[in-house]
Amino acid sequence: MYRTLHRFAETLARVLALAGGAVLLGLTALTCYSIIGRALIPLDMGIGPIRGIYDMTEIGMAAAVFAFLPWAQFREAHARVDLFQWAIPTKLDQFFDLLFNAAMAFVAFIGTQRLYYGMQDKLAYGETTLIAQIPVWQGYAAGLVGAVGFVIVALFCTLRAARRLAGFRDIAT
Repeated sequence: MYRTLHRFAETLARVLALAGGAVLLGLTALTCYSIIGRALIPLDMGIGPIRGIYDMTEIGMAAAVFAFLPWAQFREAHARVDLFQWAIPTKLDQFFDLLFNAAMAFVAFIGTQRLYYGMQDKLAYGETTLIAQIPVWQGYAAGLVGAVGFVIVALFCTLRAARRLAGFRDIAT
């Protein structure tokens, strides 16, 4: 059962991270196209900047950041201070890991909940971006995909930390 959960959490985190990377690559391509189009305006070649590129970049960056959070959590790559870790007994260190993972799962849940409520608010009022007139709720929805993945992976990581504290060995990744 644990092995299946491990595989699911890892696959979910990896797929979301790859999707976030694809979004960043797409944004890079759009930005380059827009810059080249802006530079070619004086030559009157029919290419111009992309209207609303700032709106698209803002939404895409937010979605990408949320998509990367599950992978960072799964790989235990969040920032932490290990200044005194060498002096702490192993079981106490594992307890702190469990505490950190539980706190991160709680923060992920609250953040996802607030993001969902924000999306509902933007949907109800029909707010759009200034230039491209993109419905703002769509940006929230894109971020919500990664945020839900973050909650799922953070809950798995809490289980993983509890197993370590209980003396179970990690599955080799």
